[in-house]
Amino acid sequence: MDPRMRRLQEEPVGKLLWHFSLPAIAGMMVGSLYTVIDRAFLGNVVGPDALAGLSVCMPITFVMLAFGMLIGVGTGALVSIRLGQQKHAEAEVILGNATTLTLVVAVVIGGGFLLVLTPLLTLFGASPVTLPYAKQFLQIILLGSFFQYASFGLNAIIRAEGNPRLAMLTMFINASINIILDVVFVLWLDFGVPGAAVATVIAQAVSAIWTLGHFRSRRSVLRLHLKNLVPHWQIIRPALAIGLSPFVMHLGASVISLLANRGLSHYGGDVAVGAYGIISALSMLILMPVFGLNQGAQPIVGYNFGAANIARVKHTLKLSVLAATGVVLIGFVLVEAFPTALVHAFAKDPLLIQVGARGLRICLVMLPIVGFQVVSANFFQAVGKARTALVLSLLRQVIVLIPLLILLPHVMGLDGVWAAGPIADGVASLLTGFALLRELRHLDALPGPAAPNLTNVTAAVGAE
Repeated sequence: MDPRMRRLQEEPVGKLLWHFSLPAIAGMMVGSLYTVIDRAFLGNVVGPDALAGLSVCMPITFVMLAFGMLIGVGTGALVSIRLGQQKHAEAEVILGNATTLTLVVAVVIGGGFLLVLTPLLTLFGASPVTLPYAKQFLQIILLGSFFQYASFGLNAIIRAEGNPRLAMLTMFINASINIILDVVFVLWLDFGVPGAAVATVIAQAVSAIWTLGHFRSRRSVLRLHLKNLVPHWQIIRPALAIGLSPFVMHLGASVISLLANRGLSHYGGDVAVGAYGIISALSMLILMPVFGLNQGAQPIVGYNFGAANIARVKHTLKLSVLAATGVVLIGFVLVEAFPTALVHAFAKDPLLIQVGARGLRICLVMLPIVGFQVVSANFFQAVGKARTALVLSLLRQVIVLIPLLILLPHVMGLDGVWAAGPIADGVASLLTGFALLRELRHLDALPGPAAPNLTNVTAAVGAE
């Protein structure tokens, strides 16, 4: 047996979970940290209107991220499958087609947004004061969007070819350069919002060049060849199908951001929109370790589920839920105990601090149960029930939240916008708990690892 497979089967689950999760957590934390630092610099150096301008950009940045996930997740999964099938040449064709897709998406999506940027940002809640900041930022980001798609999407293929540490290093390079250039362009040279945007594009360009250079080097399992850049629909179509789930999730996040910005602008003005940007950055920073835990748990759960070792599957789930809950509880305590200090790190304006502190406490009041919901929804993905996982994830971020964002502000005003998220978290967690209990009872009925075949396990996956 391959030593890596033996580890998944025999090594203590706690040690395995730590080993598999740490690189993902580190990469995600650094990736979210530079977003936090970006906003902290702009809020303190340029002012609250700049923060509000960046918040107005969020629906478009979520759409860009959605297309990055569509390419990265889909092609990365196909590469893993082809390498497992020992079809090295086909995996290299997928890599070439992924590179072509990033260029096409950058031109089409970036060009399309640039043509309608002003009316689009106005629709998203930009005021005459915040519109110039939003346009300054997005015009530069969209012009350099190829580098974002290449560094993010192709990085998934580095991970798929068995280089998780190198994939993490790529994220570190991106984030570190961005933070350093933020200090230079925003803090020292006082270039403001354009400086932050240029810092982001330069960092992504270096990361993209590093990634493309990797696929032209001898250290790569796969090589990028010019002949493989020619698009093949029989490769692109299944890749897009696989990447559809995270694509839809991030499009949903874009709609949510749009609705939230419009409600905040109507009931709280630019100050509330700026506060929402701070709250989003802080919540993302708190939740990144949970998403990293998910990435670490997935291969452990998936392998042991396939081996019918249900005890290890359940133990991994238990440890993941406990670890995720511990992380979000620490975040919850900090948010509830020091909301003013946390918001003050991003801005000096007294009104923004007051509005942001109140919004932060309301928005994250359900944080202690969010870790359970996120890990449990991902558990269904790991055991092959992708549709259930998608529905449970959409419950929290789309299905329940969107109606609440439409209805609650009419009843509660600004507090209705803040309260929509935690109410959706509560409903989604309750329904996820019921689904998980049912699934665990089903797992208990499956045969153990000593069983002569895995027919029941295979049937459980295929029934989804």
